[in-house]
Formats: sequence, structure tokens, C-alpha cells
Amino acid sequence: MQRIQNQNTIKRLPRQVLQEQSKKLRRSIYEIDETMKEKFPDKNTDDSLEKELKYCKQLIDVIKGNEEICSYPKVQEKLNLLEESVTDDMEHLETSKDEDAKTGHKTADTSFFGYKTHIAMTEERIITAATITSGEKTDGKELPKLVQKSKAAGIQIESVIGDMAYSEKKNIEAAKEGDYELIAKLNPIITQGNRRKEDVFEFNKDAVASIEVSTNGELLSFLPLVTTL
Repeated sequence: MQRIQNQNTIKRLPRQVLQEQSKKLRRSIYEIDETMKEKFPDKNTDDSLEKELKYCKQLIDVIKGNEEICSYPKVQEKLNLLEESVTDDMEHLETSKDEDAKTGHKTADTSFFGYKTHIAMTEERIITAATITSGEKTDGKELPKLVQKSKAAGIQIESVIGDMAYSEKKNIEAAKEGDYELIAKLNPIITQGNRRKEDVFEFNKDAVASIEVSTNGELLSFLPLVTTL
């Protein structure tokens, strides 16, 4: 119980981190020249990350304008740390304002905020098609577009390899209509439907719904690449 509580207290908000770093930076400067206090901007008192960032940037500008102060290693170290935090928070703030960006999941336990890049490539890792979606979109839905774009690029598709995300019913049907083989482990929803756990029957877990894409002997596989912006 104590360990959980300690973990929660260690996790601080971005504004709190900036306040702590700027405070340590000011203290290190006061040890050298206390008169610098008169040149510093007024501290932010609002519960606003944007205003805290504005204050920190003003503070950084004032300090960097004094070459003598910046020459001290203990000041330079804390100044660099604050600059890095400001840059990171500014980037996160801009991304968070992106209305098109959405939260996606790399695994059941890990998530990200931003976009996904879905790519199709040959066995030699030559990219033949790519699409970009918001983070919450499923990988399998992009398969038809990747196939279409690859064909438009002059790729003759015989088979496509993908993971379980690509073995949804529409993709299996599209593979038959498109006369190419889809190789992907079948999703349990397709093999078992909405059965209850006690109704589950055994089946070969290595069975796959075929899909493989070749271009003159070159294997074209579909690999989803998650990119966080």
C-alpha cells in the first residue's frame, strides 16, 4: 500500500516539474548574483501550463542574456534541463490541440496519442504503399487501400502476409475477389463467433487464412508501423 502511494506522489504534472526546475535554476543564480532577482519576470501564479511555459521562456531569455552567469557549470546544467522541459511540453501541447489526433493502443496495456502509419512492403523491405490514420483506427481496415495503392504502383499481388488484425471477414472476401492469397492468423471472432467460454471448441491455433503478396517472386508483407506525433 505504501509503495503505491509513493508512486503516485512521484508522478508530477508538467507545470509542477517546470516550477521545480525554474526554482532550482533561480537559486543557483542567487548564490552567484542576488541582484539578478530584480531582472527576472514575475512568477506565474495561475494553474496554467501555457502561462508557466511563457514564464519559463522569459526567464530563460533573461538568463541567456547574461554570459557571465551562463558560464557557471551549475547554472548551465539547470538551464539546459529547463530548456529541454520547455521544448518537450511545447511539443506535447501542440499535439494535444490537434483535433484529428486520437489515442491508440500498441498493446492492451500501452497507449499513445497521435497517428498511425500503415505500410506495405516487399520481403526486401521496399515500401510499395502507405496510409496514415488517427491512432484509434484498426490496422485491418487499411488493407484494401494498401493493396489498391500497391497495384496502382505496378505491383502484381499474388499473396499478402499480415497479423491477426488483417484477418477480418471483409479482408478475406476482398482477397478472394482480388484473386490473391491472404495469410493471417484467423481472429477468434471468425472461428468461434460470440461463443461463451464454456462453449469454446478446440481448433488448430496455427491455422491461417491465407494472404501473401508476391511481385515477380518478391514477397510483399503488410507491417503496421505506429508513429506518435
